[in-house]
Amino acid sequence: MYSRELVKGTLQTVILRLLRERGRMYGYEMTQMVKQLSQGKYQLTEGSLYPTLHKLEKEGLLGTEREQIGGRTRKYYRLTEKGVVAAGSRVEEFRDFLQTMQKLLDLKPEIK
Repeated sequence: MYSRELVKGTLQTVILRLLRERGRMYGYEMTQMVKQLSQGKYQLTEGSLYPTLHKLEKEGLLGTEREQIGGRTRKYYRLTEKGVVAAGSRVEEFRDFLQTMQKLLDLKPEIK
């Protein structure tokens, strides 16, 4: 499992990407999908997921809808138009960041 600091720094990007790919999801569904895709290495806790979802909603990147399922209300999250744009730019930014980190961690100077 990855450290809390790594998860915290990537959580918004992961959520935006999931929703861009899946359309709409509820919180528990996100936790299970991330756990499955990462083979258990990246685990979302309720304590980190829901505050992040609320923050993204407040920023206008997410919208919500409620649905009754078996007598319970389930809150689904989806990207707004602004969220679709943000998802694309954050994923691209993160890819660039990964390339930079790879160079920094390999510490092999480029020969020019």
